[in-house]
Amino acid sequence: MRHAIIAAALAAALALAPAAGGARGLNVSTDACKYDYGTPYDVDVARSGLTFHRTDGTPGRIVVHDGSLEVDGRAVAVSAADAEALRRYESGVRQLMPEVAAVAREGIQLGFSAMTTVTMTFAEADRREELLARIRRKQADALREIDQGVGAGHWSSVRMTELTAGSVADSVGELVGSVTSNAVTAALSGDTAKVAALQARAASLDKALDSEMDKRSKALEARAKGICPRLDALADLQRGWGIRLADGSPLALMTVRPRQESRDTSGGDGGSRVARD
Repeated sequence: MRHAIIAAALAAALALAPAAGGARGLNVSTDACKYDYGTPYDVDVARSGLTFHRTDGTPGRIVVHDGSLEVDGRAVAVSAADAEALRRYESGVRQLMPEVAAVAREGIQLGFSAMTTVTMTFAEADRREELLARIRRKQADALREIDQGVGAGHWSSVRMTELTAGSVADSVGELVGSVTSNAVTAALSGDTAKVAALQARAASLDKALDSEMDKRSKALEARAKGICPRLDALADLQRGWGIRLADGSPLALMTVRPRQESRDTSGGDGGSRVARD
């Protein structure tokens, strides 16, 4: 039973979960990427260009469109080569955003599917339909938030945090609490038959989740890894342009860190993960 609950919780958190820490910006890390990538900005993709904006730090607003650059309301002159790099960067971000949305949607669907399976197996009959209805409602809310946010070209770290802490985390917490309560009640009652029945359900559920989630999670991981070449290309463009801000610092729309450095500071052990910068 423990493995089943952990599987459901991890699947739900996989796509979007920001780690604790409070700092803004998203950091995406996977073994398929050359580096760990992040951005301190919220990003809006529109016909008028890409807007990178934040309320803490400078510059606060950067607009990129068709080779032109505007920083905090002031046009910045760039060379012909840098203008072409900015065009390619804009095109790359436009292509990347739908892929990020698709990965997020699939991660949410995978997680809620696992939670539905756990609920069907462990929830008491008198509470099962109520819990399933809540799960369906939370899933719909989460998918709608993705569609209206990153799916519509608007990346916001705050909205993603609220989504993870709301629809996803609440559902996992409620499910774990319900199942744990049933297990504790059975154990304290001394009803060995009921305990044995729960153990049998847990064993059956582990197999069911392994079968159901393994194929889908591998497909999700492969799709997430497919984002890496796009991120690598954006990083190469940023590394190659000669654009400088008023203070002489290079224009950095994304952060690029060696993967080993990120692992050492985060305490991770490899694989794919999403964390806060």
